Amino acid sequence: MTSLALPPQALAAYPLSCSACGRPHASPRPAATCAECLGPLEVVYPADRVLPDREEIAGRPHTLWRYAEWLPFDGAPVAAHQVGWTPLLDAPRVAQALGVKRAWLKVDALSSVSLSFKDRVVATALNAVRAFGLEAIACASTGNLANAVAAAAAREGIPAWIFVPEDLEQAKLIGTLVHGPRLVRVRGTYDDVNRLCAQLADEFAWGIANVNLRAYYGEGSKTMAFEVAEQLGWRLPTAVVAPMAGGSLVTKLHKGFGEFLAADLVTGTPPRLYGAQASGCAPIVRAFARGDGAIVPERPATIARSLAIGNPADGRAATQVLRTSGGDAAHVEDDLIRAGIRELASLTGVFGETAAGVTYAAAKALAARGAFTPEDEVVLCITGHGLKTAESLAADLSTVPVIAPRVRDVAALT
Repeated sequence: MTSLALPPQALAAYPLSCSACGRPHASPRPAATCAECLGPLEVVYPADRVLPDREEIAGRPHTLWRYAEWLPFDGAPVAAHQVGWTPLLDAPRVAQALGVKRAWLKVDALSSVSLSFKDRVVATALNAVRAFGLEAIACASTGNLANAVAAAAAREGIPAWIFVPEDLEQAKLIGTLVHGPRLVRVRGTYDDVNRLCAQLADEFAWGIANVNLRAYYGEGSKTMAFEVAEQLGWRLPTAVVAPMAGGSLVTKLHKGFGEFLAADLVTGTPPRLYGAQASGCAPIVRAFARGDGAIVPERPATIARSLAIGNPADGRAATQVLRTSGGDAAHVEDDLIRAGIRELASLTGVFGETAAGVTYAAAKALAARGAFTPEDEVVLCITGHGLKTAESLAADLSTVPVIAPRVRDVAALT
């Protein structure tokens, strides 16, 4: 790695340790895996840190930094100050469709600034870039992370390198390029892109959000769980349904709910977690169904490109979380994904991307096989805006009539 171009900031990152062998990394640094066993790294929080109570949290700005004590830094954030606090929308018609007592949508399709939950993880990754004094922020992405990194880097004046599969949706490519990063399209799948970025992490002084900053980056996802708990009046839902790509989101939701329970901030028991994938790329769901947790890599073939990770880094951990929480998993075909997008919009007025169609269609499939009870209170995680993947429904325009500007032509349609 080359020398650092930016001076370290007052913000300091917490150290890491290996979640597999327990080896500590006493000096915080960008690292992808444990040098001893190649296991995943996780942040080590100070055991003596003072945690806020409900009243103190409630008095803070409505961003994810209101939960700063559970995020991986010592000191105030120096970048991405406005991220977080997305709506939790009551969805009674969804509750009726699922046969449950209550349902809510956690709408990160309205996340600032790039309209996906990836703004959360980029907020922590970008602060890690500043804390380590790195030259640039970078990522391997299936689209939403590319948008979030490009937007955040532009706002903070940090160089960005973004690597994506060549066949990414046009809206996501444009939504990235408009911010002026170095956007590179790579021939192959996301897994090919990710392998390239793992090599780049050893060559350049870049903070690659989901590679050498992965331990810090992933902690941002916990804030979705924190917000759900607070927005429900400091209590927990009984079930949460989330889309799975690399598998990190469900593991961090589980961690976030657990941390608030441990801090005596919420009432209830840990919610059952349910994972959703597209049938054309469902290695986590299939590993869960087999019961062995072993991920068998797949070559993606689905319209849900934001979930199209054939060899998910957190796949095994995700299967463990689903099982220990008492949850389940389901995968759905592309036609059901399209139908899910339409039905979700018609029931709630929320236009979600293909991942939202996966989440809603999988929730219906899970309900049909008895996963939920009539007393359940269920949260569906809507992680990206439908305008990002509008081309998935382009064929629907063929059913729209075209008429002359005459009243009789309208009357003929009634």
